[in-house]
Amino acid sequence: SDLTVTDWDECTGRFDAVEAVQVRARVTGFVTSVDFMDGAVVKKGDLLYTIDPRQYQAAAEQAQGQLDDAKAKVDLAQKELDRATTLIKTQAISENIVDQRNQALAAAQAATLQAEGALKQAQLNVEYTKVVAPLTGRASRHLVSVGNLVQGSESGATLLTSIVSMDPIYVYFDMDERIYQRNSRLWFEGKRPSSRDTPNPVQIMLTGETKPSHEGKMNFLDNRLDVGTGTLRGRAVVDNHDLSILPGQFARLRVIAS
Repeated sequence: SDLTVTDWDECTGRFDAVEAVQVRARVTGFVTSVDFMDGAVVKKGDLLYTIDPRQYQAAAEQAQGQLDDAKAKVDLAQKELDRATTLIKTQAISENIVDQRNQALAAAQAATLQAEGALKQAQLNVEYTKVVAPLTGRASRHLVSVGNLVQGSESGATLLTSIVSMDPIYVYFDMDERIYQRNSRLWFEGKRPSSRDTPNPVQIMLTGETKPSHEGKMNFLDNRLDVGTGTLRGRAVVDNHDLSILPGQFARLRVIAS
């Protein structure tokens, strides 16, 4: 007959963010403003916090001064070397003076490179006093308020907030070994594409729903069964344009069986 019957396997699952990031301070200083609303959707690059930049601006100005000084020394060393090179043609000075001036120039150039590196780092620190969102998503609450000192050290950088991406969203679920075996057999017989390399459709019902309200596509199957539960972890990706689904929510999934 022309009537195609589709079988579905039902599993339970839980939603999780595709990307989640902890936002931490990268420089030490006092928080001068919190620039986002708790729980708001933020865009990548949006300002979240401002840390008092004055000490870092001063350090950058100082580094700029040291670079200018180093460049002036290169100019002077170059002039002195040129003079010595001219004089040696008339044998007015000895070879080793030219050598010394060559060395002096090389040292001045090395000092310039070092000063350039120090200035770059100082400018980065100024930039880091503006803490921006590294991705688009929903922010949590602010964990530090104005006036507090935050640490920017590698080991103990202060946690400021967290952001989770919202659209699309993942749903993780566990299918039992029996379903996996049957699907593998169907794939082997050429009757069903494997979810490992094919975005097989998934239908999703949220808590309290009696029929599917969202569609998803398979995009991952794990490489081993969980020995304790005898299940295989799978994942589907789901559009969440209206941002109504939150990470952590439960779902019932129907995965196409045949």
